[in-house]
Amino acid sequence: MVGVYGNDFTAPDETAPRPATGDEPETFRALLEGEGRVEPRDDLPDAYRRTLVRQIAQHAHSEIIGMQPEGNWISRAPSLRRKAILMAKVQDEAGHGLYLYAAAETLGVDRADLLDQLHSGRQKYSSIFNYPTLTWADVGAIGWLVDGAAIVNQVPLCRCSYGPYARAMIRVCKEESFHQRQGFEILHTLSHGTPAQKAMAQDAVDRYWWPSLMMFGPPDDDSPNSAQSMAWGIKRFSNDDLRQRFVDMTVPQAEALGLTLPDPEIRWNDERGHYDFGEVDFTELFEVIKGNGPCNAERMAHRVRAHEDGAWVREAANAYADKQAARAGADVA
Repeated sequence: MVGVYGNDFTAPDETAPRPATGDEPETFRALLEGEGRVEPRDDLPDAYRRTLVRQIAQHAHSEIIGMQPEGNWISRAPSLRRKAILMAKVQDEAGHGLYLYAAAETLGVDRADLLDQLHSGRQKYSSIFNYPTLTWADVGAIGWLVDGAAIVNQVPLCRCSYGPYARAMIRVCKEESFHQRQGFEILHTLSHGTPAQKAMAQDAVDRYWWPSLMMFGPPDDDSPNSAQSMAWGIKRFSNDDLRQRFVDMTVPQAEALGLTLPDPEIRWNDERGHYDFGEVDFTELFEVIKGNGPCNAERMAHRVRAHEDGAWVREAANAYADKQAARAGADVA
């Protein structure tokens, strides 16, 4: 069993050979078999590149959209200390998006095109960010549960087969660990406060528990990309394995908080060496992904409006870059 903060990410045996797809360059296959890192100048299969672009772009979009649910609490944080911490966290998420868009660009895509695809709905972001933050306790639940789930998902990505993505994830995961602790500390303070504060913390956990389990994606049998991503070393564990790891990590933390997870089926299974838990309603996940979540329209409208309002900044930056390039060219001449 893991400790209160669940930092035991010891991996099971991963030495099983990865299947080839049949059209992979020999050098690429050799890198995977030798647990090497694939770099941008290597000969990459088109399908591998497309898979990475899809995954990294979705990850980057999630970081940027994920600034909204907590960002609207900066002005309403209950103390100056809480405000400063939350501002730093939201700033971290913007930085994560920057790292990830930069990693995607090493695959030959343009960041502006990725944003256009996000705004038009052709690319997705994590379903969890389509849920509202109704109270201050929701900020704690996001830090503890959502960022906790992100850590379980993302620590294995530090050993992703694609070098730029793996290296970006090292810093992202370090910062996410602070975010999880921030959320835990908020909920711990509330759950050990007044009865009303504890009730508020419990309500936030009740609302965010199941969406957090959905963050790991559909069951393995219904996940069309999971097996191939694991074969390529992009993913290291299946959706269901990661979800189980998150449950095993979180149950002892809930006990330390004095809060109850909203699943009466959670119980320790000595035979499996894991916690059993109830069935996730993936119908809700698919509805949110299709755009029918509580805040889908609100989140996207805010994102598009912010992008349009920032057009003058991008234009000024481009004009300055063009001016500097022209000046450098004149100096050479």
